[in-house]
Amino acid sequence: MTEDRSWDVAGLKRRANLVRQHIMTALAAAGAGHVGGSLSAADILTALYFQVLKIDPARPRWEERDRFILSKGHACAALCAVLAERGYFPVELLSTFNQLDSPFSIHPDMRSIKGVDVSTGSLGHGLSMGVGMALAGRTLGKDCRVYVLLGDGELCEGTNWEAAMAASHYGLERLIAIVDRNGLMVDGPTEEVMRLEPLAPKWIDFGWSVREIDGHDMEQILRALTEAPFREGRPSVIIAHTIKGKGVSFAENRFLWHSHPVDTEAFRRAMEELRSAEKGAAA
Repeated sequence: MTEDRSWDVAGLKRRANLVRQHIMTALAAAGAGHVGGSLSAADILTALYFQVLKIDPARPRWEERDRFILSKGHACAALCAVLAERGYFPVELLSTFNQLDSPFSIHPDMRSIKGVDVSTGSLGHGLSMGVGMALAGRTLGKDCRVYVLLGDGELCEGTNWEAAMAASHYGLERLIAIVDRNGLMVDGPTEEVMRLEPLAPKWIDFGWSVREIDGHDMEQILRALTEAPFREGRPSVIIAHTIKGKGVSFAENRFLWHSHPVDTEAFRRAMEELRSAEKGAAA
């Protein structure tokens, strides 16, 4: 992909802040949910949906679109927030999140949410589906890419590494994986629960091209996404170092906020911080 130097980085940062506000609105409506991993992914998702992906909200099933798989399906609030901000459905619908008759639940359902390409939630399967989509796209001669957002805790699942091996074997250069490397999972730090490091060399050994970035630096995110594939004939992986709960101070770097109740007080404090950050960025 040709790098677009017309990026509105400041505008994208503001969008990401709005996405975080939408996330908290959705989770407050639900009363609980996956706060930490939704907030950590907000900048990556904003860059994808507002700058990188070849998509058309008016035609969510357009055959030539790029495909996106939220393998860490428990971060559904983040995906729904960015889809709403992008125009797939009204932002106001997020206030029904995980309620009776709502199109939104804790995990994304492609049958009920416009813009969702794959129903996910059972961890470890997103990359495998991405391999299948990339193979199908190549077989059909489609000029589209497949992006898969993985959680780092999810990498404990062995199916990821089977998929990584297959992607390399088939030379799926239109497959781009992104690891939300926030270092925490539901039970604690990844390096205590199931050590991942050295992570980049693992992907290299499986035949992938690797780029490590700050997953909250919008320019780094855009540069990595637009420069992929990093090597001809190989799949690419971006290891994005992020902060779990990014943007909400009392949730940052706390594994207990992986999934946590969002009561009235937590919502008020979070929105106060996010709106304050929005005003500071505009000043």
